[in-house]
Amino acid sequence: MVKGKAPKKTLDSYAVKHINKIVKAGDCVLMRPAEQSKPQYVARIERIEADARGGNVKVHVRWYYRPEESIGGRRQFHGSKELFLSDHYDVQSADTIEGKCTVHTFKSYTKLDAVGNDDYFCRFEYNSATGAFNPDRVAVYCKCEMPYNPDDLMVQCEGCSDWFHPACIEMTAEEAKTLDHFFCESCSSEGQKKLQNSHAASRHSDTKVDTKRLRR
Repeated sequence: MVKGKAPKKTLDSYAVKHINKIVKAGDCVLMRPAEQSKPQYVARIERIEADARGGNVKVHVRWYYRPEESIGGRRQFHGSKELFLSDHYDVQSADTIEGKCTVHTFKSYTKLDAVGNDDYFCRFEYNSATGAFNPDRVAVYCKCEMPYNPDDLMVQCEGCSDWFHPACIEMTAEEAKTLDHFFCESCSSEGQKKLQNSHAASRHSDTKVDTKRLRR
């Protein structure tokens, strides 16, 4: 007589004893890599499943890819904590979960006062077969026309409101941090006129040019 598949049941949550954490569907977790030399895998739990007796717990996950794991590889604008939500689904033993983490939206991540070891962000979905991204276009900044990397310091032009990397405007990061005013090359003539016509009080205020970077 052929035995049928053992019935499975879906769990609302599961206590991972070796890390003393409770996980549930929707949580992002760090998972044991195949090689110890590799960084932990990051996944989003889609479903938790166990056998009829509550044992042999499996997690259905959707993997996040790191930029270097994608077909195009890591690029200059990719942040050190950036991940891509892939279309790669898998089933893993719950015993391979090594911790919980938070994958923020890009906007939420840039507003963090401090970034912890378990903080990541995602702004793209990734097709692992074709290497395509969704969205396939994002806003670009600076003379180099690169998307924003939240790890990098940028300064904002008071004229056009565009953002610039200090290196792209022949400036060091230290110099950029001390700027009282900044006008890009395109806006510099008009900007100087505005400064000359401004009140003395505003010229000597403590306000610095806006800098765009993630506080650590």
